[in-house]
Amino acid sequence: MGKSMQNVVSRSGRFSEGPAQIVAEFTESISFDYQLAQADIAGSKAHAEMIHSLGILSEEENRAIQTNLDVIAREIAEGTFVWRPEHEDVHMNIESELTRRTPAGAKLHTGRSRNDQVAVSMRLWQRGAMQSLGESLLKVQKSLLALAQAHSEVIIPGYTHLQRAQPVYFAHHLMAYMEMFDRDYERLGDAYKRVNVCPLGAGALAGSTLPLDREKVALLLGFVDAQGRPRVSRNSMDAVSDRDFMVELCGICSLIAVHLSRLSEDFILWSSSEFDFIRVSDAFTTGSSLMPQKKNLDVAELSRGKTGRVVGNLMALLTLLKGLPMTYNRDLQEDKERLFDTFKTVCLTLEIWAAMLREVTLKKERCRQAASDPALLATDLVDYLVRKGVAFRLGHHAVGELVAIAEKKGVLLNELSLEEFRQVNPLFEADILETFRLEKAMSKKTCVGSGGTQPINTEFAHWQERLGAYSIGLKKS
Repeated sequence: MGKSMQNVVSRSGRFSEGPAQIVAEFTESISFDYQLAQADIAGSKAHAEMIHSLGILSEEENRAIQTNLDVIAREIAEGTFVWRPEHEDVHMNIESELTRRTPAGAKLHTGRSRNDQVAVSMRLWQRGAMQSLGESLLKVQKSLLALAQAHSEVIIPGYTHLQRAQPVYFAHHLMAYMEMFDRDYERLGDAYKRVNVCPLGAGALAGSTLPLDREKVALLLGFVDAQGRPRVSRNSMDAVSDRDFMVELCGICSLIAVHLSRLSEDFILWSSSEFDFIRVSDAFTTGSSLMPQKKNLDVAELSRGKTGRVVGNLMALLTLLKGLPMTYNRDLQEDKERLFDTFKTVCLTLEIWAAMLREVTLKKERCRQAASDPALLATDLVDYLVRKGVAFRLGHHAVGELVAIAEKKGVLLNELSLEEFRQVNPLFEADILETFRLEKAMSKKTCVGSGGTQPINTEFAHWQERLGAYSIGLKKS
């Protein structure tokens, strides 16, 4: 292809000269949007098929475009494709190279704009990203469930305000995160419906005078509903300027990151000398440059820290959009780095957690010691009185008195005498000491969702079934 044709592809005839070097450096996006290459090629192949069906491309031209795009896709995957910054972005790099290889490439842009071309590439890329996130979430949940089941009998203190509150199974604590990640997965499935809409055919903002078959393109690219019907955008102006779907994914990722951050904090506390409930494999910890005895849970700390980065990306994207007029504005070039970084950060963090959870050892005796604090069963003493007809508030006050007496005497709650119990409330009887038997106390919690023995086993069965019903992008109920 001659130099003049190359200029047609890379620079509009409206301009007599190229941009200044500093402008080219300021406006280029190939340094990050190269990640859209495979999505862009998929969109171009579908578009070529469609305009071929309109008679705009001959059979030979369509075949040349399809073949050369496949070759370019393979070169990109293998790392041999030469990216040229002077072509500004991924879309122009691919189209310029295609047009260099076959003159038919100059016809490919018929009936489309870079605006709807970018929009469809982003939606295609995000569909794949959401599927990957779903897979990574599933890995974390499987690792959590395996760890919980392996230590189903271990009891630890549960905390409120970071103060010991009531005994819970270690598994019950872990499965709280199962619930969080399950909601994250459901959010992904719900948002997937909104990203799975084809904008191609919207043009720059107002569509085209050509009789484009948008439904054909949607079918070729898999933009379909549950019944296999094509889904296309209904307003061309919205189609090229909509970034809601990107905000949604960044929002979902922010919640995933927050949930991972909370999990990180638990593991950081549990691995400290003060708690000493768990040991994490050396492969996921680091030492100190000064203090040889240190073993730091840096993976969890970084996971906690990266949450600020992910939430920051969401705020940057929202701020980017909040004042834009219709329709496409170059500001929108700034959306991709925020989304790409968020996806990469969250996906990698999920993957490392899935691996690290498989390398956790519980210090069962230490957990047992901590959970054996009789004060953790103070609420059970209140329930004892309630069963005997005492109003809850009065029972609560009575047990509070017992706690104060034990503290004053410097003894544990279960070391008070029966006489001292009966002085506070005569309904206490000799069987009161049975209340302090930890396993018996746990067996009494039978209602759905509680941390008792029977509900925990029910949850194991529930999660085994539920995780097996997951599908990528959407989840079966």
